[in-house]
This record gives sequence, C-alpha cells and structure tokens, in this order.
Amino acid sequence: MKRRTITAGLAAGALTAAMVVPATLAGAEPTEPTGDELAGKTVFLDPGHQGSTEGHDLDKQVSDGRGGTKACATTGAQTADGVAEHTINYEIAVLTKGILEALGADVQMSRDDDESWAGCLDDRAKKANDSGADVAVSIHADSTTEGADEDRHGFHLIVPTLPLPNSAADKAQSEGGRTASKLMRDAYEANGFTPANYGGFDKGISERGDIAGPALTEVPLVFVEMGNTSNPDDAKRLTSTEGQYEHATALVSGIVAYLFADGYHEGAYEDLALDKTPAPATPRTGAVDLDGPSGAKAEGDVVERQSEVFERADEVGDLFAQLTELEGLDSVLELIMTGEFDPVNDLATELIALIGPLLSKAIAD
Repeated sequence: MKRRTITAGLAAGALTAAMVVPATLAGAEPTEPTGDELAGKTVFLDPGHQGSTEGHDLDKQVSDGRGGTKACATTGAQTADGVAEHTINYEIAVLTKGILEALGADVQMSRDDDESWAGCLDDRAKKANDSGADVAVSIHADSTTEGADEDRHGFHLIVPTLPLPNSAADKAQSEGGRTASKLMRDAYEANGFTPANYGGFDKGISERGDIAGPALTEVPLVFVEMGNTSNPDDAKRLTSTEGQYEHATALVSGIVAYLFADGYHEGAYEDLALDKTPAPATPRTGAVDLDGPSGAKAEGDVVERQSEVFERADEVGDLFAQLTELEGLDSVLELIMTGEFDPVNDLATELIALIGPLLSKAIAD
C-alpha cells in the first residue's frame, strides 16, 4: 500500500526528528508516519531577503512596529566565497516546505522563487498575518566579517523585547512566539547544532528591540539565524546538500514540537526562561539520563545504539545527497510530494524510538 511519507534519503532524518514529539507527548509508542500528522496545521515560512531589488528602494522607510520607521529591506549576508544568504535561506526553506507538506501541513511562503523581489519587511509581516498560520518561521543566516571568520560560529534565535505596541503582535510573541523559539532552540541543539559563541547570546537566544518583523507579526514567530556565513564550517553546512538537509531537519523538528505541544503554549515561557539549563547537546554524543539501579548499564546500551543508528542515518543522508546531485533538489521534492515511495523506511521508525525521549525531555526541561 502506498503511503504519503518520506523514505529513501529524506525521512530517515528529517521526518523522524519531526515525528518524535507527537508520539512522546501523547505517551504512545512511536508509529510509522502516515502523511497526515500535520493535517489542519498552517505554517508560514519567510526565507529572508530576495534575489532581486531592481526597481525598489531598499532605504524606503516603513513601520518598525514600535512607533518608528526602518529601512524597507537589506541585501543580506554572503559566505566568504560569494554564496548569497538569500539563496541559502530559500533553498533550506524549500526543503523544509517539502517535508512539512509531506506530513500534511498547509505551507505558505513569503516568496516563491530566488530571483524576484519579495517585498519590504512590513509586506512580509502582512503576508504572515494574512496566512493565519499556527506558526511562522523567518529563516536567516548571520555574518560577522566580510572575509572568513574562523572563531565565531553557531546558530541563535531572535525574540523581540516586550511589550509591543501592537496588542495582537504582543500577545502572539509573548506567548506562542516565546515558546516556539525556545523549542526551536532545543531542536537545533538536539540535531547537532551549537549555539552561537559570540554576541553575548544567552544560550542561543537574543532579545532585541530593533527587529521589526516580530513586532509586526500577529502570529507566533520564530526568527532563526541558522549559522554564521563568515565561518567556513558554518558556511559549508549552510550551502552543502547534506548541511541544508540537516538544517531542514532541525527546522521541521522545532516546528512540529511546537505544533504538537498542546497545553504547553499559553504563558509557559512568558519570560523565555533564559536561565534554564539548555537541552542536551546532539543526541550523537549526549548522555541520556535514566533512573533506577540499572541506569548506568541502560545508558550505555542507549549510547551504543545511538552510534549504530546514526551510522545508518549518515549512510541514508549520503544517499539523499547523491540522489539530489543526480536529479536536483526540485526533482527530489517532486518525488516526495507524489507519495510514491514504498515501503516505509525501517530506519525512520528506529530513529523515532531513539530520539523521541531526548526531544520530549528537552521540552520538559
């Protein structure tokens, strides 16, 4: 029987990490994904910046959401070897969109290509508001220098300083937005990414009063800087097929964690709880806390199993990379969307069972 799901290269990592939270929050055993887990959910993705600014004034002043004005848009960063941030953002957003849609979500985007104008920052916020999305994600990449920066690396999330003048935006960002940002931070760490080691960020979170997008957005918003384009290692992960797959996995994980955290949203992180201990580092190396007299042995068994499972996951990731190189990302996503892969990959179920307790623990912390 055909199933609307992701197998072969993609689902083993991205879908699996995405599906662990619903199963564990419900207290149920993880099951094979069916392709309708996100039915009825709407996600808005805003890949930052745009390919062309021709005919538009970037310095045009628009509302900053706080009673002042701000420049319409910026051109964005680029890697030391010239890959534009807008392209990085768009490619990872498209991959994320494909995975979410394969799970049944309605996904809307602020732009449909990487060549044309995408609107001023207030236009993007309006698109998010009009979408009525359960959650919006603004996808960006940071930079620290024009050339290579060997020392500064890592991801971080930006949340707006509260309160916001717009009451609807204030409610959305002080409740759902705060929680979604915390869960995205945890998901990024659980998927092997390191919080930024620069900028004075508090455990991967930066609170700012000068970012207009969140102040204008009336649905819960996550603003993620996926990495530092100036850092060679971050840049490689942001531009390579394997790295973009890993970023999409983290993004989908955070989104699904939020969408399925019923009863956890309202006021759970009103102050973001920045002083809380962050989630464990990547499951590839992180310890697993287990209670009882046999905890030490059980932990060893889990860690050993982690190594075996993730070794196979790496092999599947390599397959995905090869398939994408041969067929192109658009072709791979088209195959995913047709639901023509069968049977469901055994590795996906195995990864669900392994990673589920780790991400559910991250939410509980």
